[in-house]
Amino acid sequence: MLQAETNKVIHQRDIRKQQAIKNKRFIKITNILLGMLLPAVLLLIWEVLGRIGALNPVLVPAPSAILQEFASLTYSGELIKHLSISAWRALLGFLLGGTLGLAAGIWVGFSYKTERLLDPSLQMLRTLPHLAIAPLFILWFGFGETSKILLIAKGAFFPLYVNTFLGIRSVDSKFFDVARVLEYSRWQTITKLILPAALPNILLGTRLSIGVAWLGLVVAELMASSSGIGYLLNDGRSFGITTLVFVGIITFAILGKLSDSFVKFVERKTLSWQDVYKGDERI
Repeated sequence: MLQAETNKVIHQRDIRKQQAIKNKRFIKITNILLGMLLPAVLLLIWEVLGRIGALNPVLVPAPSAILQEFASLTYSGELIKHLSISAWRALLGFLLGGTLGLAAGIWVGFSYKTERLLDPSLQMLRTLPHLAIAPLFILWFGFGETSKILLIAKGAFFPLYVNTFLGIRSVDSKFFDVARVLEYSRWQTITKLILPAALPNILLGTRLSIGVAWLGLVVAELMASSSGIGYLLNDGRSFGITTLVFVGIITFAILGKLSDSFVKFVERKTLSWQDVYKGDERI
């Protein structure tokens, strides 16, 4: 009798667990479809307006025409070639600028004297727009890859620097007291206490840094380039091929979204220990 009751309780628990998993999966799928709803509606309206002649096809081609251009460039291999070049430039620029920004943020975050020495100058450089310094980079480093990568690195540096600095300065001072009590070395204090506490800000800086790296890539390739997605944009503008311009813009948008989603995935995995409010899934 007792065994039957136990099996019944276990069975009911398993049913509730399976139902909770199904509900969670349903909410997840619903949220994904909800995120796709607005773009789908806008594309549909855009296509309808293009089909009825409400839009000038030279200035604003219909999505179907843009898709046809996209398929043509993909089939010929031209899009893949330029895409790989742009992605490689963005990756190198982000790794260079992001690594330096992370290191500088940690250094300045831990040292008050270093902050007084470096932060005012860095904050002044941070306000310089890409378009203002791009001609100077071209004069200094020429039209080759060096100027493009350094321009991307300049943009990727500051979001990680600022957010790492703020993350460290936002750490509870009691953590430093704990480090002194445990007799941690400076390295142990950084790796075991401070960086984990500052990780949310660092990951936010990484997301922003990747976004600015793509912006820097656009500026670099529009200013001086014979390859890359920015070159395709410039080529389409020069010859009045609006569909080509839209293909370039959409490609940049897709790349930016994919890279941002990757960082968000890493963020969810590394910050799974956080118990924070994530919004009501029912609303």
